Amino acid sequence: MPKRPSLAESVRAGRRATRVTAAAAVGFYPAAYLLDRPVTAVYALFTPIALGVLSPVPGSGRRRAATVLRALPAAAVLTAAGTALAVQTWSAVAGMLIVAFVLMFGSVCGPRLAGTAPGLQLFYILACFPPFAPETLPQRLTGVAIGGASLVLCEVVVLPDPPDPAYRERIADTLDLAAHATRSLIHTTGPEPGLAGRLRSAGRGLRFSQQPAGARPTGAGRADRAFAQAGSATRRLVDQLAALVDMHSTPLDTASQNLLNGIAAACAGTAGALRRSRPAVGPELIEEMIAQFVAARDGDPGGRVPRPHPVLVRQSTVLTIAVSAVTVRTAAALALNGRRPLHGLPREQFWYARMPTLRLFAIRLTGNLTRRSVVFQNALRSALGLALARLVAGSLDLSHGFWVLLTVLTLGRTTAGATWSAVRAAVVGTLAGALAAGLLLIGAGDATEVYAFLLVPMMLIAFAVGPLEGPSWAQGLFTLVVSTAFAQIEPVTWRLAEMRVVDVLTGSAVGLLCGVLAWPFGARAETRRSMTALLRSAAPVVRATAAAATDDGGGGEGTAGRGDADQRAVRLTLHRLRIAEGSYAQYRTEPATGAPEPETDYLAALNFGSRVLVGAYWLPRTERPRELPPAARHWARRVGEEAETAIVRAADFPPGGIHVRLPPPPALPSEVPPRVLSLLTDIEVWIDALAADLNASNTSTNTNRRTARSAAS
Repeated sequence: MPKRPSLAESVRAGRRATRVTAAAAVGFYPAAYLLDRPVTAVYALFTPIALGVLSPVPGSGRRRAATVLRALPAAAVLTAAGTALAVQTWSAVAGMLIVAFVLMFGSVCGPRLAGTAPGLQLFYILACFPPFAPETLPQRLTGVAIGGASLVLCEVVVLPDPPDPAYRERIADTLDLAAHATRSLIHTTGPEPGLAGRLRSAGRGLRFSQQPAGARPTGAGRADRAFAQAGSATRRLVDQLAALVDMHSTPLDTASQNLLNGIAAACAGTAGALRRSRPAVGPELIEEMIAQFVAARDGDPGGRVPRPHPVLVRQSTVLTIAVSAVTVRTAAALALNGRRPLHGLPREQFWYARMPTLRLFAIRLTGNLTRRSVVFQNALRSALGLALARLVAGSLDLSHGFWVLLTVLTLGRTTAGATWSAVRAAVVGTLAGALAAGLLLIGAGDATEVYAFLLVPMMLIAFAVGPLEGPSWAQGLFTLVVSTAFAQIEPVTWRLAEMRVVDVLTGSAVGLLCGVLAWPFGARAETRRSMTALLRSAAPVVRATAAAATDDGGGGEGTAGRGDADQRAVRLTLHRLRIAEGSYAQYRTEPATGAPEPETDYLAALNFGSRVLVGAYWLPRTERPRELPPAARHWARRVGEEAETAIVRAADFPPGGIHVRLPPPPALPSEVPPRVLSLLTDIEVWIDALAADLNASNTSTNTNRRTARSAAS
């Protein structure tokens, strides 16, 4: 049963309907009655509908107004293109194919373009239908300008929506909690009860699925990439802190206390910078404290009692938290200050930092230009559907044929099942709306003043109720809106409602056909494939990282000390992680299948991929002992190979799942330098955390999940 809209959603829909109705009325009535320009009136009416209802533009009123204002030149270009290409059916079809694909595929570059893409397509759709009348282009562009300007004004002054909480504010709040938790770990009384749960809950609150659409930093530019990385690192940081809180029975050494103080200061300072109350500075101070911590942890024992294994694990966990704090602080500085040098940091982790903006957008586009990208699949499906609809409407010479394309545009879904559900509801609503419109047209006849009086309340109801109640109400009410609007433009009869039914049925058939033929299962199958590809590409990275961390010689510089094959594996894993994230984001929006079945924890697989990359960036950078005992080198090689084998097995998501249990580090002689034990523990904590994610990702929702002790990494 569909979820009922909340009171807040209803209020928001009512405010939006009021703004769009006011903007449409301000443009339509003067053009139709004072200027006697029916073409201008049509475009002045549909421009607010396209950019205010059909386009889910996110953000506050001022932000939406700015987005609409920037979209108006593109709307004018598409109107001119449609007017020119309407000369022949084949040219209009080719133009529709290109326009739809470019707009839908380009939406991967950010939420604003994604929000305006459906509405921008409507401008081409309106203009590309007969009659071929290039002489009316000035009137059409005038209507677009009037309708757009009216909508911009109404977004600002007519019941404007308040701004959504900024994502950086959410990060700042979480960092404040992290700073408080870090300080409480140092106190002799220990952390307060329930702190670990609060930390994990705050981390879950930073997921994009928990943010309003307008607050998600999903753009291709440097700032959005940096905010997204800061949010991901903050989530990892609070999860690691929660694990450290669970280890509180193990005593803290002085070096760990000093580093935790530095972590608390870094978290508080970064939170202040995100709120603009402090200047954004780099991670140099916390990096110096990390170096001091490593020196104190791995220095000459000088008669000290050998550190027990729980203490080693706790120290390694503190170090991973500090690494996350460095990542958060660096990403926040990049987001707030733009390009900056990254001295001493792994450049592969912040690869976007010094790259030109156009290059960043090109990377986002080319990275998704693959048939495995759900963005590419959706764009191609929509483009083919709209082009086929234009061909059918032109070949059959359907009156008001743009309704066919509008139906395809509004009813298209990412799965065949969801499309069929939308089509069924839309057909029922259209039939009911056509019946009501036919009765209205018969009863009112040529009484234009009746239609003029009814248009505003009908728009208000349609734009408020339709988006909340689904396709049935939306199509039925919109049928009444277009009937009352066109009855004021030209003489019509009850057959206008009949034409509307024929066009909606035609568009529904075309949309359903494309939904069945082009990736009918949506992101479900693609998500599984992309997760499999992610795990398989990450498997050799884990083995290579363990080998690089235990190699003879001094410390390396990130992945720079590796071979070309290992560096390519890291880049491939990053690429496949982005593809998998896109598939999973769409997968979460699609309705579940009818048959109950165990669901794989794909979020754990994404966390696994992220942890692999963090370890690949940071573990080889630490200073390694000049010589490692053969037993230590053998263990590192063995654990890397066993992890690689387990990851490859897990990539197929076997029905029974997998349970990774890797061997503990070997017992070494007492004269072995402390750095050796610390290095092996760092590798153990990292791979143990990977094993926990791997076990979770291969455990269905109806299977007991294993909780790993080292989720700290």
